[in-house]
Amino acid sequence: MTLGVEVNGLKLNYGRFTAIHDMSFKLTGGKIYGLLGRNGSGKTSLLSVLASFRKQTAGSVAIGGQPAFENEAVMEQVCFIQESGHMMEGVKVRDALDLAARFWPNWDEDYARRLADLYDLPLNRQVMKLSRGMKSSLGVTIGLASRAPVTIFDEAYLGMDAPSRYSFYEEILRDYMDNPRTFILSTHLIEEVGSLFEEVLIVDQGRLILHEEADALRMRATAVSGGTEAVERFIEGLNVLDDRSLGTSRTVMLYEELSAQRRKQAQLEGLQLEPIALQDLFVQLTKNRRDK
Repeated sequence: MTLGVEVNGLKLNYGRFTAIHDMSFKLTGGKIYGLLGRNGSGKTSLLSVLASFRKQTAGSVAIGGQPAFENEAVMEQVCFIQESGHMMEGVKVRDALDLAARFWPNWDEDYARRLADLYDLPLNRQVMKLSRGMKSSLGVTIGLASRAPVTIFDEAYLGMDAPSRYSFYEEILRDYMDNPRTFILSTHLIEEVGSLFEEVLIVDQGRLILHEEADALRMRATAVSGGTEAVERFIEGLNVLDDRSLGTSRTVMLYEELSAQRRKQAQLEGLQLEPIALQDLFVQLTKNRRDK
């Protein structure tokens, strides 16, 4: 089962501070979405509204075509896992899993136990006594085993060590293929997890600045390097994100899909064209907005 998410004119205020400004987008069901943004950009505020943890100030949020806030039928179809967690810390790990099983109707007990073994979760230990990494492992176990049609991870895996994080990425992909649902992953570890994303959303200062299919985004971002004069001729009229020179060499970051004719021109000019990593593109897009 998969559910889509539709946001229209969303606004969220904390007193006089506006965390989300007139945001609109639509996520079709059954994809892995990456939500990127710098610290304080509004990612967690946005996800909190999607998960009905907060009520929006204005606009609307619909999940599976139904209003999300205070809608029990919708809330049990959404699992929102944060790094900080929302579990009662006085309970044991075993109890936390049992509570999760009661809340999410699609809960897979066998999968939960397998993940608990995979991450060496101590079932009889109190959650409050777990290390940061173990708390993260418990959170991702609950998120994956919930099998919720909309599953949201908000930096939930930051406390895990590298082998555990990579195991988590493998589990997401494997479970997504076997049990399609809508995953939303908010992350700063873009290089690690970016290959999973089918669509990417970038928010900055409470505004949605980009929503693209990941493959289209990668096609549009290109680094051009070569002699200064040749690069200058080539980039005329194109959207330049970054421009660096060293002696007689110059490297320019473009955000524009290049035609076959442009690529042939680059070859004739002796220029080198290379794809730009998603993380580098994210840095430039948000940096340029703040430099203006």
